[in-house]
Amino acid sequence: MILLNIMFFIPVLEYVGPKRMTFVANMSIAIFFTFATCILPWIAYYLADWRMTCIVTSVPLVLAVGTPWSIPESARWLVSQGQIDRAIKILGKFERINGTKVPDDIYRRFRETCARICKEEEADKTYSVLDLFRTPRLRNITILFIVIWMAISLVFDGHVRNVDNLGLDVFVTFTIAAATELPADTFLTLVLDRWGRRWLACGSLVISGIFSIRASAVSNSIYTASLAILGRFWINISYNIGLRYAAEVLPTVVRAQGVALIHIMGYVASILAPFVVYLNVVSSFLPLLVLGTLGIMGSLLTLFLPETLNKDLPQTLQDGEDFGKDQKMWDVPCIGRKREDEETPPVAMFRSFSRCSARNSMRVSRPAYFK
Repeated sequence: MILLNIMFFIPVLEYVGPKRMTFVANMSIAIFFTFATCILPWIAYYLADWRMTCIVTSVPLVLAVGTPWSIPESARWLVSQGQIDRAIKILGKFERINGTKVPDDIYRRFRETCARICKEEEADKTYSVLDLFRTPRLRNITILFIVIWMAISLVFDGHVRNVDNLGLDVFVTFTIAAATELPADTFLTLVLDRWGRRWLACGSLVISGIFSIRASAVSNSIYTASLAILGRFWINISYNIGLRYAAEVLPTVVRAQGVALIHIMGYVASILAPFVVYLNVVSSFLPLLVLGTLGIMGSLLTLFLPETLNKDLPQTLQDGEDFGKDQKMWDVPCIGRKREDEETPPVAMFRSFSRCSARNSMRVSRPAYFK
């Protein structure tokens, strides 16, 4: 489950064009995840047996068996591994799907450039997650992502588990709280590519924390549940930003390993969620107070991350080390210059890869052909 949750996001980032990436990434969660989580408590209610519930909810995972044959390998990763012909073959499939044609000359120049880059870097072709910690800036960013994602995961899982402490029917409350995923993802789809990731993640964590802390100070069950559900709404936004944020910042050559590490640490943090919820036996206000405080603390750390709005995905380790160096903490991307998609030639997904590794070779940027 951890691998499925993590890995499916990377192909979306790498194969969907920048104009539709946010819509596809968020609305797929808004529709399918919301539907599944809303019916989950009622499946448990009607089955009334935890073993049967586990079996029934595990059946859809059988579909994952066919993913190696239905989902293409990352073309960016293939190029970073020197498998250029295989990457071009996959891109050719997208040509047919989109009804477009990339000129053969573009592919020829692209193949020559990538072959030259791969030959120059042949001694450094094997990468591991440890490479994220070898350079100072990339190491700091990775550690920040780990800590922030641990906080987000703990707060999110804490809100999910805390519905039983809100004083209302747990099945109805869980369904209403789960339904907030749809408006949260819809809102995120509308604003993410205008406001950017960093400030939106920071703001949503702060607002979630405020609602959670306020809910902890209210004794009325209806008011407490309402404020807690509003806190859940905003942590949904933070969670879904976090799902893609690290994948946009970490370089291609270690992206999958890095994202996996970050998410695994998030699941480790989620182990503490039941203990936070169990604080209710000490005092009813403690669970939401702790969750709100963690959210606000995590929000402050997001300001130290680089913004990815209108930026090309980093490809090499050097790209990752240099990413965001020209940014300042108080930069607001929604008032900055937007990416000029019309000026990019059709092999653009490898611009950073080419720029860092072969500075005198041709400039490659995100493809307008693969939208």
